[in-house]
Amino acid sequence: MEYTVLSKLFYQNKNDYEQMYQQRFHSEYTVHLDFEVSGNPAFFVQTPETYQMLINILRMNTAVSNLCQALPGAAIHQFSRRCLIDEIVLTNSIEGVRSTRKEISDILDELGLKSKGKRFSGLVQKYNMLMTKEELPLANCQDVREIYNELALAEVAEEEPENVPDGKMFRKGPVSIYSPSQKEIHKGLYPEERIIQAMEQALCFLSDDSCEILCRISIFHYLLEYIHPFYDGNGRLGRFICSYLLAQELEPVTGYRISYTIKENLKDYYQAFTICNDPLNRGDLTPFLIMFLKIIEESVEKLKSSLREGFVRLNRNLKKLPDLVHENDESLKELYNLLIQAALFSEFGVPTEVILNHVNISRSTLNVKLAKIPGELLVKEKRGRVNYYSLNVEMLEKETNVRIGSL
Repeated sequence: MEYTVLSKLFYQNKNDYEQMYQQRFHSEYTVHLDFEVSGNPAFFVQTPETYQMLINILRMNTAVSNLCQALPGAAIHQFSRRCLIDEIVLTNSIEGVRSTRKEISDILDELGLKSKGKRFSGLVQKYNMLMTKEELPLANCQDVREIYNELALAEVAEEEPENVPDGKMFRKGPVSIYSPSQKEIHKGLYPEERIIQAMEQALCFLSDDSCEILCRISIFHYLLEYIHPFYDGNGRLGRFICSYLLAQELEPVTGYRISYTIKENLKDYYQAFTICNDPLNRGDLTPFLIMFLKIIEESVEKLKSSLREGFVRLNRNLKKLPDLVHENDESLKELYNLLIQAALFSEFGVPTEVILNHVNISRSTLNVKLAKIPGELLVKEKRGRVNYYSLNVEMLEKETNVRIGSL
């Protein structure tokens, strides 16, 4: 059953509006926050719909975990990298910041000293740590500021230096959020003392174990954007924190899907903010909770479908190895295996150095092995000075009687 939005009900029937508000606010299924939204005490209702979504998310996450364990480590690494690149490009795109897949991929290849100072290097570094389940301090305002410094500060300072934080912790001036048509849709909290107080309240709620963690992640995402602690970069900050928290709670690669799904549901995403910001909605954050749980649910569902498809195709193609490789050439079999994985799970293939390490052969031996793969099957792409290889699996899936071992 569709959840009735209070601000809409106000214009339809004011008596029902007040009755509905009181019923929700005092329900035994209601969670109250130590936080005000547009002058109203904030709360949300744990509806049957939210419980069902939580169950669905956890069930699908189990399936994702099983697929990750069943797939080869190289395939998961390549798939995670591809999703990471997607996530960073899309989180930038939502903010109107242009970044290319090649740009992000190059930074990933150079993580460490060579990438320091490069555009988006902090952003890439932060997202890359999600796969390790490394814990990130998120207990106080200083923690939030330090994440922002590593994630967005360098790009903000370069592109719009006037938007660099100028307060003790956050911004000391007011800020407004505008629609694409330049209509003001929200004012961030002000002054900075109020921002700090609200952020402490939001972080306190995030750490409250009495509430389901996925609900806390969803509501905290709303609260952070409502507070809007910085002049610029709040969206990227909020989505990263959400990705980090999801990677801690669910399968880590899930953290690389949230911006992708938000981008696909951007209208609903922004509308949920607008609904909950409305004073007539009386601090009821349930519409945002429902919307955001749907985004998490869709993210996990599409992740599961993508991994399952890759798993099926990988096994289907690996069954063809006896017809492709002479039974005594184990290194060529391993090379085929890796190139098939690269075709199904990577961004644009696997680089030479990774092949050498994975198959444990010399560069000269690799050249001999690559020469045994028919030209129509081998896919080679040069990016900068590095060669990337994969296999044309579409053609391989059509071929049934190719024997490479005899070449």
